[in-house]
Amino acid sequence: MDIQSLDALDESELASVLDRDAGIDEIRADVRGIVDEVRDRGDDALREFSEKFDGVEVDALDITARTERAAEAIDPELREAIEAAIDNVRAFHERQVRTDWTDSFGGARLGRQFRPLRRIGAYVPGGSATYPSTSIMTVVPAKVAGVEEVVVVTPPAEELNPVTLAAIGLAGADEVYSVGGAQAIGALAYGTETIPPVEKVVGPGNRWVSAAKAEVRGDVAIDMIAGPTEVLVVADETASPRLVAAELVGQAEHDPHSSVVAVTPDESLARAVADEVEAQVPDRARPEIIREALANETSGVFVAPSMDEATAFAEAYAVEHLVVMTADDEATVDAIDSAGSVFVGEYSPVAAGDYASGTNHVLPTGAGAKTTGGLSVDSFVRSRTVQHLDRDSLDSLSDTIVTLAELEGLEAHAESVRKRFE
Repeated sequence: MDIQSLDALDESELASVLDRDAGIDEIRADVRGIVDEVRDRGDDALREFSEKFDGVEVDALDITARTERAAEAIDPELREAIEAAIDNVRAFHERQVRTDWTDSFGGARLGRQFRPLRRIGAYVPGGSATYPSTSIMTVVPAKVAGVEEVVVVTPPAEELNPVTLAAIGLAGADEVYSVGGAQAIGALAYGTETIPPVEKVVGPGNRWVSAAKAEVRGDVAIDMIAGPTEVLVVADETASPRLVAAELVGQAEHDPHSSVVAVTPDESLARAVADEVEAQVPDRARPEIIREALANETSGVFVAPSMDEATAFAEAYAVEHLVVMTADDEATVDAIDSAGSVFVGEYSPVAAGDYASGTNHVLPTGAGAKTTGGLSVDSFVRSRTVQHLDRDSLDSLSDTIVTLAELEGLEAHAESVRKRFE
């Protein structure tokens, strides 16, 4: 794995690391064509793309009943693990539920109310790996929020993974469809003969899924661009090279376009981490994917002149998963605001958040953490304000309202107040 000095990077080299898009821009035109075909030809396009991209002839798109059967058929130990993860994710997300409130402001009763979306679509990846955990991370928070109809799409296969199907069912999905990739996002956004459209699309995916979400944004709400995955480890001389390397390798196995980074002020640690990465890769089950991810220009081990500059780099990177292994973890965390999810200390691996601790693993990538957070109950609700003014409270505001309305040239606004006192 490459070791680079942050001081040695020129402006363009640094930009290539920070301004990453995981190859999304280069496929936008192709994705646009796929989405347009789905919008124009519906189910026929979905079946054609499934055969072309997944190598599967899909007969029945609706597989809801199969998820229910799978939940009854899987190994009891697997079901127990899934249900434990569901319980943890539900408990964490129940703490996020907003409550309506009303208060008095100068005699007026003003308040805020929260209402769930009615119908959302969740993407659960498939392909070279299976992701029952994503079923939990997308469906459970939506149900906690009160969403009536939670729709799941997942890529077709000659034999759909029974554990993923079971997790979808146990998490509480209402409808499940066998379709993946950009075409699935198009179906959720615009609807087909079989799949009614949704109000919002959520969930992670590869660059084709992310590009499709970017393409339909505006016609349908999306949560964020979530994928391919990223990790950045901030470490100092007290960190274990073996554990730092394990975090890099662990996220690199997701996708060839994953971005995996470590930054440290300690050059000897940087070299030890690079050596550990090389030692660990051959023992993993997906070494080819890992090596491709490690070779990305957005991946590497970086040596910073100081810990302050290491944390400044991490802030600018605004990573999906931030891992902190330093002598003063809390101070390091406090120095970095922009991150999708933070894992503090050597016993907080990213895998804990991926599966079972309760936090959500659907997180912003491509520096999206500068402006947005991960999937949460808030992702599935919208708020509205409510006000109730009586004669006295409106009277106390009338001069202010009339003055500002007339200043803006909106005379009818002012008159709507005056008429109440005629």
